Amino acid sequence: MSFFNFIGRSLFFLILLFPSIWTSPIQAKEKHIIKFATLAPEGSSWMKSMRTLSNKIKKATDGNVIFRFYPGGVSGDEIDVIRKMRIGQLHGAGFTGVGLGQILPGVRVLDLPFLFDNDREVEYVYSKMNSYFTDSYEDKGYILLGWVPVGWVHFFSQRPIRSVEDIRQSKPWIWEGDPLVESVYKGLGVQPIPLSITDVLLSLQTGMVNTVYASTQGALALQWFTKVQHITRLRMGFATGGVLISKKQFYKLSQPYQDKVRKIGAEFLPELVQLIQNDNKKAHKVLEKNGVKWVALPDKKEMIRFQEAGGLARKTLAGKYFSTELLNEVLKHLQEFRKTNRNNK
Repeated sequence: MSFFNFIGRSLFFLILLFPSIWTSPIQAKEKHIIKFATLAPEGSSWMKSMRTLSNKIKKATDGNVIFRFYPGGVSGDEIDVIRKMRIGQLHGAGFTGVGLGQILPGVRVLDLPFLFDNDREVEYVYSKMNSYFTDSYEDKGYILLGWVPVGWVHFFSQRPIRSVEDIRQSKPWIWEGDPLVESVYKGLGVQPIPLSITDVLLSLQTGMVNTVYASTQGALALQWFTKVQHITRLRMGFATGGVLISKKQFYKLSQPYQDKVRKIGAEFLPELVQLIQNDNKKAHKVLEKNGVKWVALPDKKEMIRFQEAGGLARKTLAGKYFSTELLNEVLKHLQEFRKTNRNNK
């Protein structure tokens, strides 16, 4: 056998045994598809922003990390989405507080009714609690890519809701599996009708329910505004939300890609938060143009009755869905902010 034949055969066997050494670095990189679900419908500001986020991540990872979206609730309610994430059918999702709380009940402390008075309080407390919740979600098997709160929640109804008695006389919906609102309604003496969020529109049409709760933008996106005539000015609470990715799927990415996804999420999602706040404000005008009328409480006494129900909910839930220590920490940060803000006036 000639020397050249020997070298040729040796190279042939090396290629068979170690094909990866002949693969270019670009070819060697595995493409990762993140299957991502959300209740937000296609065409909404939320989905437009998520597609922008997806494009930024795709570009930063040379096209090797790609999001595949399942919008508009096609993957089911948030509880369905969590189940599919646990078995690997989905890898990520945008959640409201209800979905976030199914994984980590303690996060619902941020959703407590009548906890916050304004956006600045919300931003301050979230910034103080971010590390705690990021670590807690990772312990549960999820990466918290960022917060995307739903915003301020109001009652939407077919009859005006001006008092506790009005809500008692209505047929109010409650998101099935939401202990927070259940506790508030219990404190108000209200018997709600539990339904999946995907069943609410039909239930409004049939008269099964006639009162729901949502942000102004949420009521538009879900088309609930077409079946109600009134919105109560009372802010029921500030609804949290966030973007989660399965830790198992996330750690399949190389470390540089993990860093890029985290960095882009940290930079971009706050922009989405601001967009949602602006959309909620714009939604006020859209609702008014479509004949939905604002309703005010008659006096401070009714406000106090609602607030007392919120306080009762805190006592009921503390030690059960979140620790008393966690609640006290959130309240401490809130009091710090209010004290500083008061002193700066």
